[in-house]
Amino acid sequence: MSAAPLVGYSSSGSEDESEAGVQTRPGSGDCRRGQSPLPSQRFPVPDSVLNMFPGTEEEPEDDSTKHGGRVRTFPHERGNWATHVYIPYEAKEEFLDLLDVLLPHAQTYVPRLVRMEAFHLSLSQSVVLRHHWILPFVQALKERMASFQRFFFTANRVKIYTNQEKTRTFVGLEVTSGHAQFLDLVSEVDRVMEEFSLTTFYQDPSFHISLAWCVGDARLQLEGQCLRQLQEMVDEFEDAEMLLRVHTEHVRCKSGNKFFSMPLK
Repeated sequence: MSAAPLVGYSSSGSEDESEAGVQTRPGSGDCRRGQSPLPSQRFPVPDSVLNMFPGTEEEPEDDSTKHGGRVRTFPHERGNWATHVYIPYEAKEEFLDLLDVLLPHAQTYVPRLVRMEAFHLSLSQSVVLRHHWILPFVQALKERMASFQRFFFTANRVKIYTNQEKTRTFVGLEVTSGHAQFLDLVSEVDRVMEEFSLTTFYQDPSFHISLAWCVGDARLQLEGQCLRQLQEMVDEFEDAEMLLRVHTEHVRCKSGNKFFSMPLK
């Protein structure tokens, strides 16, 4: 994301069909006493049975209604793992109190806004890794991160973002101090991305913590008056200066359903 616009298994068809359609040949002498011979004409197999044994591999259903209307940035392909490098932000009670003030106000402008389930600051775009490259990729990241010192940053400027496709809008808190350290981290992450022929991070990135999101491009409604009011709320919130000053202790990588943590010095 950048500052303005941002930033089942295939079954064996032949085997399944042979098992589903097996019948004794009429007149073969295999009928046992008391049983009637099978008719020479096969009855049609019901669709419900045929559909149990698909002859071709089916792609997983990509139903956007099951994940809030979000649309995939890239299509799902078996063996590919969506991978993302970021700094996690552990939300304290006071931070959630602030969000309880900001979100209802923003929802008066865009009612479909919803709170983020978890909070982080991105150090990479979402990229695709083949499964067998995950561990080498993480190891390369750990080697790059090993020499980095822990640092403090402040994120207290409200800003509106969209993803590159403008299919989602985010309300975020932009980093106002510690930007140089984030750039240094991204530089090392980008080197790993290049080693694996993956997409590097955005040019001139705006590092931020996303607070809430919605489907579609809602910048017109959220920028201007709403943005100014949200900023005033942050500035006036009790202990906001200390609350939004964060100590960075580790970098995290998420690949599919796997998480890897890389402590800073």
